[in-house]
Amino acid sequence: MPHNILLIEDDIEIVAILQSYLTKEGYAVSAAFNGLDGMELFRKHAFDVVMVDIMMPKMDGIEVIKHIREISSVPILIMSAKDSEVDKALGLGFGADDYIAKPFSLIEVSARIKAAIRRATIYSNAGADTEKLLPMPRVVEIGALRIDLDNYSASKNGADLKLTAKEFEILKLFVKNPNRVFTKPQLYSFIWKENYYGDDNVINVHIRRLREKMEDDPSEPRYIKTLWGIGYKWDVH
Repeated sequence: MPHNILLIEDDIEIVAILQSYLTKEGYAVSAAFNGLDGMELFRKHAFDVVMVDIMMPKMDGIEVIKHIREISSVPILIMSAKDSEVDKALGLGFGADDYIAKPFSLIEVSARIKAAIRRATIYSNAGADTEKLLPMPRVVEIGALRIDLDNYSASKNGADLKLTAKEFEILKLFVKNPNRVFTKPQLYSFIWKENYYGDDNVINVHIRRLREKMEDDPSEPRYIKTLWGIGYKWDVH
C-alpha cells in the first residue's frame, strides 16, 4: 500500500512538480490549493504525511496546522521561503514536525517525507511494544520534574507537560545522557535521523518550546543549558 500524502499549496507549478515527482516515488498524492479545501480532504481521507504552505487563500497554513493538531498527530511538514523565520517558528510552535525551505530540492523533499513517516511509525509503535513487553517503567525525578522514559510522559509539579513526540525524544536523549554536550548536528542526527542541512531553526524552536514547558524561567534555564557556539546539555548538579 502506498503512503498517502496531502499537499496543500496554492502555487500550481509547485503542486504539479511535487505531484509528478512523489507519484514516481511511489506515493499517493492528493492536492488542495487553499487551506479550506485542504482541511476538507483531510477530514474525508486518511493521510500519512501533510505538506502545507504558510501563505494561502481562505485559510493559511498556521490555521490548517492548528485544526489538524486538534484531531490528529499525523506528521506535518511546512513548506516556506528560506527567509521566513517567523513563519517557520510559528508553524513549529503550533505542532508542525519539520519544514522544507523554498526553493527546495526534490531529493530533500523525499528524504524529509521518509524520515517523517519513519519517526511516526517508531513513535506510534512505542506504546504497543511497551504494553506487549510490560517492562518496569524507568522514571527520572529531578526537582519538580517527573519523566517516565518508557511511557513517553513527563510532568511538573504533578501537571502533564503535554510534550510533542519530538520534544519528548529530545528530553529523553538529554535525560539518558546527563551532562553530555550535544552539538546541533548531533541533535539533528539523533532526533531527526537524517543529514543536517545547516539550518538551526528547527532545533532552536524545539528547544525553546521544551524550555517554555518545563523551566520556571525559560530565559534562565535550570535543566537545558546552552553552550554558546557548541550546543546544549542536560545539566545535573
